[in-house]
Amino acid sequence: MRAAGAIVGTLAALSVGLAPSATADEQSKQWYLKPMQAEQMWKVSTGKGVKVAVIDTGVNPNTLSLKGQVLADEVPKSVAYHATHDFDGHGTTMAELIAGTGAGGGIKGLAPGAKIVPYRIDLQGLKGAEAKKSPDAPEAIRAAADTDAKIISMSFGGVPDPTMEEAVKYAASKGKLMIAAAGNDGRGKGQIDFPAGFPYVVGVSSMDASGTVSKFSSHGSWVDLTAPGEGFPGWCDATFRSYCDNRNGTSAAAAIASASAALIWSAHPDWTVNQVTRALIDTAGRSWARNNPSSYLGYGAVRPKNVLKNPHYDPGPPDVDPLAEENGGDLLAKSGRAPAPSASASASTSASASSQAPENGTSGGTSAAGSSARSSNDGSTLWIALGAAAAVVVIGGGGFAVMRARRAR
Repeated sequence: MRAAGAIVGTLAALSVGLAPSATADEQSKQWYLKPMQAEQMWKVSTGKGVKVAVIDTGVNPNTLSLKGQVLADEVPKSVAYHATHDFDGHGTTMAELIAGTGAGGGIKGLAPGAKIVPYRIDLQGLKGAEAKKSPDAPEAIRAAADTDAKIISMSFGGVPDPTMEEAVKYAASKGKLMIAAAGNDGRGKGQIDFPAGFPYVVGVSSMDASGTVSKFSSHGSWVDLTAPGEGFPGWCDATFRSYCDNRNGTSAAAAIASASAALIWSAHPDWTVNQVTRALIDTAGRSWARNNPSSYLGYGAVRPKNVLKNPHYDPGPPDVDPLAEENGGDLLAKSGRAPAPSASASASTSASASSQAPENGTSGGTSAAGSSARSSNDGSTLWIALGAAAAVVVIGGGGFAVMRARRAR
């Protein structure tokens, strides 16, 4: 299958912003930075030392926010065609949301110390020779799996493809953390896009500035986490003359989840993919039991600060896949057996169990201290503290949280 599918991201550009070299500060529009306590997190970790493979429409390394952040020379030659020629602006926006420095008033990434390895694949919007010369998604996933990038961020989606599923399995066997946009079909049948729907891929849904689950966000048994995905700036098109405001889509949510993982992995470079994934799940904001995830929110809202601020956080065993039952295989477990835990990891593993006590009377999960979650009287909202401020989460506009049968194979 040549076409990987559609970009799962920017649904609308409602107003045109100023160029990044202008006086307007795009960071002031990134509403999630404050409640996620980005400034406090950056004192502990910026994502330094972590490479994120961004498989998308390409990444422009010459925006002010991405200068010095894009490792174009590290793209395998077999899939390097026009990797730094973004034909849409989408991939560059995702890269900036992950690792932008914010220079010149541009977008500041949640992990500004991380580096981006860009991949441009054959997506809708490419035509003729450009489409033929660009690698397809499975080729890019396999190529990224053979590099030292720890995270593969995929803000695109389409229908199931056996070739892509095999590529995902290959990347899982290499110990890569794959994160993908759940899709924007919430107003339709709600079906999850692929690769988010494949085992070994963390599917991410979207929420807005109030914490409300986005109406467009796809839902179902493949959603693992939710992250901010509405109401902030992004590149309008391939001309890179200006940002547009109010960009929306699960693409951005996947990028922010990828950045969250980068922050954690940078602070704990000896952890395996299993431990980083477990940390994201354990500390996610939710008011339900960890072992009964929501069809709309998965295990909850990403909160990397709860890992970074807790020196006694226990990441669990390196060779146990926290989503083993859902994934239906042991590829990630096997990939976690090679690295031996360092002294710091051993120390964190022996941390007191009291620091990992379940919150709010829920059972079956491990949550970092300091979060706040409770259901409202009518059961239609969840109050989740992302950081200093609480957020309201409406479950898909419905009156209750729909719990899912997980993706057993």
